[in-house]
Amino acid sequence: MADRKKKRRAAHLRKKRKKLVRRRAPVGSPPGTLVVEPGGTVPDVRLVAYGPEGLEERVVSSAAELVASRDGWPVVWVNVDGLGSEATIRELGEAFGLHKLVLEDIVHTGQRAKVEAYEDYLYVVLHQPVADTLETEQVSLVLARNAVLTFQERPGDAFEPVRERLRQGKGMIRQRGADYLAYALVDAVIDSYFPVLERVGDELEVLEEEVLERPEKETVTRIHEVRRDLLGLRKAAWPHRDMANALVRDAGAFVTPETALYLRDVYDHAIRILDLVEAFREVSADLMNTYLSAVSNRMNEIMKVLTIIATIFIPLSFIAGVYGMNFDRSVSRWNMPELGWTFGYPVALGLMAGIAVAFLVYFRRKGWLG
Repeated sequence: MADRKKKRRAAHLRKKRKKLVRRRAPVGSPPGTLVVEPGGTVPDVRLVAYGPEGLEERVVSSAAELVASRDGWPVVWVNVDGLGSEATIRELGEAFGLHKLVLEDIVHTGQRAKVEAYEDYLYVVLHQPVADTLETEQVSLVLARNAVLTFQERPGDAFEPVRERLRQGKGMIRQRGADYLAYALVDAVIDSYFPVLERVGDELEVLEEEVLERPEKETVTRIHEVRRDLLGLRKAAWPHRDMANALVRDAGAFVTPETALYLRDVYDHAIRILDLVEAFREVSADLMNTYLSAVSNRMNEIMKVLTIIATIFIPLSFIAGVYGMNFDRSVSRWNMPELGWTFGYPVALGLMAGIAVAFLVYFRRKGWLG
């Protein structure tokens, strides 16, 4: 199982490196050059247009449909799953007046989480965890006058609870503007880190029990994997703190004062996530130290047992060596007279047993046994 996990991780790293190389524009390319990933996911463009009285949700095939819906509804949300078509991305950019540098950042994933304010819209970059893994993918969000655009690398996201709230009309999301929708989407991405961190916390608890009860070589390998995963989460989550702070501080032209209050909660969640990541990193480091201490203690116990055994057998070996010498008793009466005793053999064994018992009693009283 561990071997399969290692192979999957190595394959993912190779795929990620290839992906980054393929998406990198040639050196010296003009600003706004779009280089999509060969064989990338074909964009699936979905529209959610709503207002206090109703909601429309459907798949769209052209930017013209989006422009018409934007004029007919108070708020329009366009979600794009997949960045494998340069033509589709450019068409959406032209329909909503997006700058070519924004389109470049959307397609060239791996951007740092950030907020950029343009004249007519706000551009936000986020990173959300991929379902059931510790990997992350880039999510680009554009907040315009009455529209929100989200671009994702692949289908599957943290936005489904927001969609359900829109469909069922729960809360005040359908009574608010596009800025509140943008807040809800950003909050969903930030909160998606909590279930991932909960799984990491459970894994650390299991590792802690193993380290204290039965430390093995596989344990230290798993600890290293958790530490590497936490490092990746930290790199992805850390910029979200500055991004959330920028939304609270600098998004006044695009966000109403009422929505700005909720953005403070997003900032608090980002801080909590970083606190959890740092706490788990410290726990993993402590587990590594505990593992090394446990292994060292086990080695010390083994060495103590071996030393006790050697100490007991040193005098026994001496006695056995003395009486194993080949002296001729007929030459001299001093040549090992004990060999002629009737009870010489039992006495030698008894002497050895007495010495061994005496050592054991001594070690016991010293606290070296038990």
